[in-house]
Amino acid sequence: PSWTAVLRDLKARGLCAPKLRNVLDQVPRTRQAEVKTQLQAIASAEMLRTATSLRDTFARTYRRALPKAVACLERDWERLVAYYTVPQEHWTHLRTTHVIESPVAAVRLRTSAAKRFKKVDNATARMWKPLLVVEHHFRKLNAPHLGTAVYDDIAFHDGIRTVTPTRERRAA
Repeated sequence: PSWTAVLRDLKARGLCAPKLRNVLDQVPRTRQAEVKTQLQAIASAEMLRTATSLRDTFARTYRRALPKAVACLERDWERLVAYYTVPQEHWTHLRTTHVIESPVAAVRLRTSAAKRFKKVDNATARMWKPLLVVEHHFRKLNAPHLGTAVYDDIAFHDGIRTVTPTRERRAA
């Protein structure tokens, strides 16, 4: 499947971008570097259990000093750890927003210029051209054959495919 199809499907099924930046918005600038390091450790944990443990430590450490940051992390927790339910090979792609932000930034630069065009087609072409150029440099999806498993809603736990016992398969 193409990146477009994968991203649209994930969005349609409710997967949103991790909200770590929203947590940092609740932290005074003087403490953001310290907090960011801990949040990155949570987001890059190799297992959900480890991420949950790091989240709990974060909450205990900062609940009194930064209650809004802790509340934000807890509120967005399910979305932050949603990638544990897809193949590990895809985590590299899901843990970064750079692939999306870089081309979008190029489009943003051209959006104000496009407003001067009289015809909608010309404005649209002006905004889409950078995306078409950048698309050639997108990194290919790791393990594209697993995209079908994600699309078919096959269960993964900590990025590893969950095998349903034979009895449960027969009952389903």
